[in-house]
Amino acid sequence: MQEYIDLPKEYLRFPEPYKQVPRMNRLAHTLAGLVLFPIYWIMAYAVRTPGLTFRMLCALKGMRLLLRERDYVRAYGLLVAPLDSVRYFEFDFMWNAVKRIKIQSYLDVSSPRMLPLMITDREKCLEADLINPDKKDLPATISLAKSFGVADRCRFHSCLIEEAPLQLGSFDLITSMSVIEHIPDDKGAIQKMWNLLKPGGVLLISIPCAAKASEEYTNLNDYELIDTDERGFVFWQRYYDEALIQQRVYSITGQPRRVRIYAEKEADSYSRNVTQKRSDPYYPYWREPLMMGMQYEFKDRLADLPGMGVIAMEFVKPDQKSNPLK
Repeated sequence: MQEYIDLPKEYLRFPEPYKQVPRMNRLAHTLAGLVLFPIYWIMAYAVRTPGLTFRMLCALKGMRLLLRERDYVRAYGLLVAPLDSVRYFEFDFMWNAVKRIKIQSYLDVSSPRMLPLMITDREKCLEADLINPDKKDLPATISLAKSFGVADRCRFHSCLIEEAPLQLGSFDLITSMSVIEHIPDDKGAIQKMWNLLKPGGVLLISIPCAAKASEEYTNLNDYELIDTDERGFVFWQRYYDEALIQQRVYSITGQPRRVRIYAEKEADSYSRNVTQKRSDPYYPYWREPLMMGMQYEFKDRLADLPGMGVIAMEFVKPDQKSNPLK
């Protein structure tokens, strides 16, 4: 298959976020979230937003933090806005997939922290390795793991997947939610995960997708893992079309056992939403579940996407002697 040399590039210049928000305004915004989040949550059921069960589990964890630890800040986040945007679909796909897999050894590669922590919490005999190269973010994951009571079964690695000191062929399950697209050598990262997986093990990944592949650059270097160019932009993520997925993913893993696509109904609704979140200190995160059900839908083919979407895939590493299903 012909190699991709240069993908079309798109440049997003986000406005600088507000540095300070008046205390009274912040308090009013917080109270509005407490009052309105259950209303939007309930309305989301009417439009069949995926991931509402996982959202409920997050809320239950929030109540536990509130009642047992008086951790008001994290409890608020888990109650009012534990997920956002296409995460509703991604968490739903992976959470339901894990229910059918026998797991003793588990690796997560930089997914949003609620996924590996909730999986580790549910599977009581599980030992987990969590990779997070963001040294500023990792302490928050460790702290939440302690609150969930799973930190003693987790090993935390502040490194890139390519540098992870892990034994090949040692994991029953590997998850990576919307991470591969941020890695310059995405094919190398997929190969490393595949090598770390046991025969018969399961790999769950999700990546942004579109009818035509492209790369996105922004003026905000959130993770500071990649240098900015001379124009002040940094590589942010790529969108995969069918050909790019075949080249970068399926060439290593083979075809997925299961795949689903969730995409915006109208092109550019995602980029408008992301821009608003990064610039508006009063963005109503509690509206996310209803917004997702109204502005996104399941698709059968990448060629049908009017704009961006997310494709989630489940792979099983071939093994004739074992079956990972319960």
